[in-house]
Amino acid sequence: MKINIIALLLLFFGVFTSAQTRMTTAEIRNFTTQISAENKKIKTLQANFVQTKKIDFLNKDLVTSGQMALQSPGLLSWRYTKPYQYSVVFKNSKIYINDQGKRSSIDAKSKNFEKLNKLIVGSANGNLLNDPDFTVSYFKHGSHNIARFIPKSTQLLKYIKQVDLYFAQNQTVVSQVNMLEASGDTTNIVFKNTKVNAPVPASVFSL
Repeated sequence: MKINIIALLLLFFGVFTSAQTRMTTAEIRNFTTQISAENKKIKTLQANFVQTKKIDFLNKDLVTSGQMALQSPGLLSWRYTKPYQYSVVFKNSKIYINDQGKRSSIDAKSKNFEKLNKLIVGSANGNLLNDPDFTVSYFKHGSHNIARFIPKSTQLLKYIKQVDLYFAQNQTVVSQVNMLEASGDTTNIVFKNTKVNAPVPASVFSL
């Protein structure tokens, strides 16, 4: 299964459009203060995920699932288990890929890859709230708080129009990540069974 690496990175996100209310200045201050304080305590993060991608020319959504693991300061693993086996590990400025037994690696030191990597890690743990590469606005929808990110970089805007991070009320870890791609395609990821600061076996970050 061949996947262009930029397209692969974009598979991690999605967009959900619905009625949303902007947060007040006081609500934004309280929300960002709480998230920033709690994120400093996060050393590891693990979750199952279900990913749904909508592509304009396909009649059927692409649904995949697997496990995500994050370890501070910069280890990140995505393992797709259904409907196929595919793993991606970000480690030591490299991207390691295991495509159903076929292994490869990519140098991720270019500015674009660094920003995309920061986007992925920051989306998983909420650290994007303080990222100067994005304009951030805040909303409420139902039982969720939403942080919306618009890239400032013209290079990132070639791939990404908007990223939304959903936080369940009174929760400080991301429960859903959504993105609208420049192409108009969208992807949605919902995290389940999230564990914070539980031990992560070293084998999770090796392929």
